[in-house]
Amino acid sequence: MEIGISMFGDLAFNNETRSFQSPQERLQDMLEEIKLADEVGLDVFGIGEHHRPDFAVSTPEIILAAAASVTKNIKLTSSVTVLSSADPVRVYQNFSTVDLISGGRAEITVGRGSFIESFPLFGYDLNDYNGLFTEKLQLLKEINENDVITWKGKFRATLDRQEVLPRAVNNNLEIWVAVGGTPQSVVRAARLGLPLIIAIIGGMPSQFKPFFELYKTEYLEAGHDPAKMQLATHSHGLVGPDGKALSDLYFPSYAAQMDRVGRSRGWAPYTRAQFEGGQSRSGALFIGEPNEVVDKILYHQEMFGLTRFLMHTDVGAPAHKDLMKSIELLGTHVAPAVKKALTVNQ
Repeated sequence: MEIGISMFGDLAFNNETRSFQSPQERLQDMLEEIKLADEVGLDVFGIGEHHRPDFAVSTPEIILAAAASVTKNIKLTSSVTVLSSADPVRVYQNFSTVDLISGGRAEITVGRGSFIESFPLFGYDLNDYNGLFTEKLQLLKEINENDVITWKGKFRATLDRQEVLPRAVNNNLEIWVAVGGTPQSVVRAARLGLPLIIAIIGGMPSQFKPFFELYKTEYLEAGHDPAKMQLATHSHGLVGPDGKALSDLYFPSYAAQMDRVGRSRGWAPYTRAQFEGGQSRSGALFIGEPNEVVDKILYHQEMFGLTRFLMHTDVGAPAHKDLMKSIELLGTHVAPAVKKALTVNQ
């Protein structure tokens, strides 16, 4: 089982100056965090795409290219690339370039986009939300599998015997599909034989079990190799040596960010009771001491049959030193303990 981290580049908000942290400062800190993740043996680093003032990252592949120069072993992926508002040709080219720089460590994780600011920014109609993703995922898959493309669709110019370069180290890239809980998206990924990652950031994770079972059924019925099936979850988390102190420290900034996002979605203000409920064994948050996080990852692995777990670590912009400590504990304590337990139970 692979264990890694993901980030969006959340910018800390200063209540006194009513302004966000400098993106330059956040990105420099992030590179130190990625370097540490590699050094402590984590398997995967993912970075997401946003186009809002509270996030530092709009182009994951540029961050990943920078990360490639300071790391040696860790896999580098988007988390996610909003494929619906991107050009699949450029997506492949950008990530194949990262793959070449990193020596074959790049992956792509694509999604429809739970944040929709990229659609008007790049000139796409939200009424085409589903059609855009379906068509562009198929094109990206075709590009990934073929050096020369002839293709015609609704949302992009026709390709007539076009060569898409540069090619990745092994000619193609691992493409994961990120899903928030839509059955149709799960079925699409399964039928295409693409790895699935489900974002579980609230509620009861057990409610997502039917989606994993649906994927497994559709994947096998489509004739794909069961040995190549890959399943992952993506959940908010932070690890600290003292769970109570960590909760008290982290709740205000976590709640503030959840409320910033929630205001545009009609959510009620985020409460301490929600936070603590999420920290429980049956909740969706991986915020606590190392042993608590180990137990919860193992619980989810058994429930879903996971091959990968990604902890999303920078919601609300925890302090750089706290992120570094969390990454250290995840790599030196949590990941080895999880892998040891899974080996014993095989």
